[in-house]
Amino acid sequence: MVAEMTGKSKLCQQIEEEIQWLSQFGADERNGVTRLLYTDEWYSAQEALQNKMKQLQLETYYDDVGNLFGRLNGTCSAKEVILVGSHVDTVKYGGKYDGAFGIIAGIIAAGYLKKKYGLPKKTIEVVSLCEEEGSRFPITYWGSGNINGIYDITRSTKIIDQHAISLQQAMHRLGFGNGTYIKPVRDDITHFIELHIEQGKQLEKSGLDIGIVSSIVGQKRFTVSVTGESNHAGTTPMKHRKDALFVSCQLITQLIELSKRYNEHLYVTIGKLNVTPNIANVIPGSVQFSIDVRHHEQEILEEVETTINQLVKKIMQKSDMKIEIDRWMSEKPVRMDNYLSEISKNISSEKNMMYMELVSGAGHDSQVFGQFTPTCLLFVPSQGGISHSPKEYTSGEQLEKGVKLLIDLLYKLAY
Repeated sequence: MVAEMTGKSKLCQQIEEEIQWLSQFGADERNGVTRLLYTDEWYSAQEALQNKMKQLQLETYYDDVGNLFGRLNGTCSAKEVILVGSHVDTVKYGGKYDGAFGIIAGIIAAGYLKKKYGLPKKTIEVVSLCEEEGSRFPITYWGSGNINGIYDITRSTKIIDQHAISLQQAMHRLGFGNGTYIKPVRDDITHFIELHIEQGKQLEKSGLDIGIVSSIVGQKRFTVSVTGESNHAGTTPMKHRKDALFVSCQLITQLIELSKRYNEHLYVTIGKLNVTPNIANVIPGSVQFSIDVRHHEQEILEEVETTINQLVKKIMQKSDMKIEIDRWMSEKPVRMDNYLSEISKNISSEKNMMYMELVSGAGHDSQVFGQFTPTCLLFVPSQGGISHSPKEYTSGEQLEKGVKLLIDLLYKLAY
């Protein structure tokens, strides 16, 4: 009756309901979702997703970093796995679609295929990856990075959050990281497929249904620490000050203006700033800020890192202050698999879905998997291009088109 009144299909309603259901785990005071790695909210979401998978008769298990899997065993090829999913963590005060939609879509698609066609010939696994965002600890793609052997779980003691809790401590608190579960590294994954909201305006502006990603930009992230001297705001002459915030602002301005050298294809963001002591009548003695740099060409990223280091050195010499820079993330641009892209284009055409190829300016777990295995990243439109915000939104009808494409893609690959 509801479907008749709203005009929405049962599948559309199911997707919307389950997106809303998952958003309750980490619901915050800003009407968004805050679900950081190894927090209680994060664990509750993983446990709830495991129960959801079990209800659809998927075999479930965790690995030792907390990646959650739901498995449909293949009748002909159980040792070769088609993996589909996304990440369960969010940024602080994020939206309910980023990451979550890819997991929900994978669960719905696997459940639908099992119910309609039985077990696949090739094994399908749905994954709820433990982490991608880097919102709690200064590390990104912890879930996909461990699966692909980029990270070593035993070397996590020195990685700490803002409360000086180490990544290893956080893992152990929830029972992960101590060998209780299987090792995360895998060598049996033949394909990885991720369905995601675009987090940009290209599809919406073009009036299209589907984005088929050809490549993902590379990223570098840095933390800059400027050390000056705190002193009285009313008694310290301007020429004698060692104002860490003033020097930081000079550096930040020059960093942002770097993008003009590259016709604005270079994206530079200063997203996090900590000022100490952060008191109105005290000269800032120390400042720490982040730098996020993105471009689709690795050569440009390397060139920009060199320029950033030169700027830091120049301003440090001029200001007579200590400036330290730590590059803690460096991800190369990654191309997606042409064969999977072509299948996705064909399915889209068959279903009368309008699509376009595009480059993703946002990083995704597909960026990690794409270095090791054939990978496909698919987008549905984002309203206003807004993401990492409680205002993040994609209509149920647009989400449904993405899920239908995913179902058909998995059917062609696995059945």
